Amino acid sequence: MLLAKCYNRFKYKKMTHQKKKIAIIGTVGLPARYGGFETLTEHLVQNMGEEYDLTVYCSAKKYSAHERVKTYKNAQLKYIPLEANGAQSVLYDSISIVHALFYADVLLILGVAGAWLLPFARFFTKKRIIVSIDGIEWKRNKWNGLAKCYLWWAEKLAVKYSHIDISDNESIQDYTALRYGSLSRIIEYGADHTLNVQPTPSDKLLFPFLKIPYAIKVCRIEPENNVHEVLEAFSDLSLHTLVIIGNWKKSDYGLSLLKKYESCPNLFLLDPIYDQRTLDVLRGNAFVYIHGHSAGGTNPSLVEAMYLELPIISYNVSYNKTTTESKALYFNSADELKEIIRSTNIHRLKEIASTMKEIADRRYTWKVVATGYQRIINEVLVSSKKKSVVPNVSQLNANFLLKNYASHLKYGNLFFEKV
Repeated sequence: MLLAKCYNRFKYKKMTHQKKKIAIIGTVGLPARYGGFETLTEHLVQNMGEEYDLTVYCSAKKYSAHERVKTYKNAQLKYIPLEANGAQSVLYDSISIVHALFYADVLLILGVAGAWLLPFARFFTKKRIIVSIDGIEWKRNKWNGLAKCYLWWAEKLAVKYSHIDISDNESIQDYTALRYGSLSRIIEYGADHTLNVQPTPSDKLLFPFLKIPYAIKVCRIEPENNVHEVLEAFSDLSLHTLVIIGNWKKSDYGLSLLKKYESCPNLFLLDPIYDQRTLDVLRGNAFVYIHGHSAGGTNPSLVEAMYLELPIISYNVSYNKTTTESKALYFNSADELKEIIRSTNIHRLKEIASTMKEIADRRYTWKVVATGYQRIINEVLVSSKKKSVVPNVSQLNANFLLKNYASHLKYGNLFFEKV
């Protein structure tokens, strides 16, 4: 009898201390080599692996057979034989969600591609669902009309049927509050993985522009990143050097820009660079960072440039102004960008650089980000009711209030009488 009691007590203690299983869905995979969600996932795995049992879904299309390891750092990896982006992302995320429903306690879904499944997950399972909506994806110019309609609908489902939805920017939080009445949680992006690296002679041989002052921009070559505006401006500023790192050959838009501007002697149009040190060398030794994004939330390349203490000249939209606390320089067109470059002196640029660094140190570190994700994961495990921007009292039945609190409502003026 005594042994049975001891065994049951040990079994209960073991169960209560068992790690919760978290599935991270919606990224290309690990190790990170694509974009912001992948870098986020890598740092979540690094910072939360001791507390949770983590599984990350990966695209088998992006990793060769010998690269498909079963574990990476503190996470189990599961491979889906589809592309994680573009049209296949809907099926990729959907398969990942269905698989995760069989074992995970919490589904952390990055993006809304598979959101059509969330009503079924909510109605037929008790799994907890957290969704990061990744900016206002349906507004991006790269999508055709059908894709925009789907993403608009998927965004609505993601916010409605998640237990918690995440915004990475206050402007996105305002958007979801106004459109859906959801109290989205703000968790931004970390940048302290970037380093200031001094170029070596071999770096300068490979990238000769390191010997002179230059502006830099790192982005996907897409219309909403206003690459055409930036290139137009610098093509008229022959004394100013610009370096843009991006996927020029992935779209007609990129190929047309490459053809038009690659012969300009002051423009260096580089293919994607995934080696962290090389990126740090090129960004950290730039004179100024040009940020052309006009859609999305807190952009990784922007906060990384801020952390590297670069002065920022950014496209004038609310997301970028929120990220930089309205303390950078902003443009709306190629002409405005040219005017800023011509009229801004070095002293002003140094002031902006110092301010950007202070903001990044305060807001954009992976410790802050990981703590935010841990907080909402722990919250969603104990609470199934989603928070709304609408006060709870406004949802009470009027007849209930009159029946139970009529006397208080009738003599409400007594609260203001002098004693």
